[in-house]
Amino acid sequence: MVAKVSERLAVSKQAAQKFDVERFNFRKLNDLEVRKQYQIKLSKRFADLENLIDSEDINRDWENIKENIKIRARESLGLFESKQHKPWFDKDCLSFLDQRKHAKMRRLQDPNQNNVHKRNIVRREASRHFKNNKKEHLKVKMDELETNSKIKTIRDL
Repeated sequence: MVAKVSERLAVSKQAAQKFDVERFNFRKLNDLEVRKQYQIKLSKRFADLENLIDSEDINRDWENIKENIKIRARESLGLFESKQHKPWFDKDCLSFLDQRKHAKMRRLQDPNQNNVHKRNIVRREASRHFKNNKKEHLKVKMDELETNSKIKTIRDL
């Protein structure tokens, strides 16, 4: 008997592409009040930095400037929060998921015809609800894209 065995170590693509970078919510800069507040905080901090004695180490100065910008951005703008769920997924969808889970558990515990029929009904209702929510959300997104295209806001488009 002869066999070929090959082994390969690989990093998953998602893990390789994931970076621990702070992403600031720059959309808040569109608000004039927030933008002014951010500019004032930065200018005050850099005025304080100018009063310090100039050091010979330019790398340390750069790190100090970079950290000050990050701190002020975190205070004024906040961090960009990526959503882990679909935007169309709401509390009703969550209740449908619970109903579907309970119907499945009842069917597994007692697989009679009545429980199978109830589970199928709940599954159909949940799927229908999810599909309708997703369609509504996509319709709203399409309308938003259309309006952004008409008023030529490329960034939001």
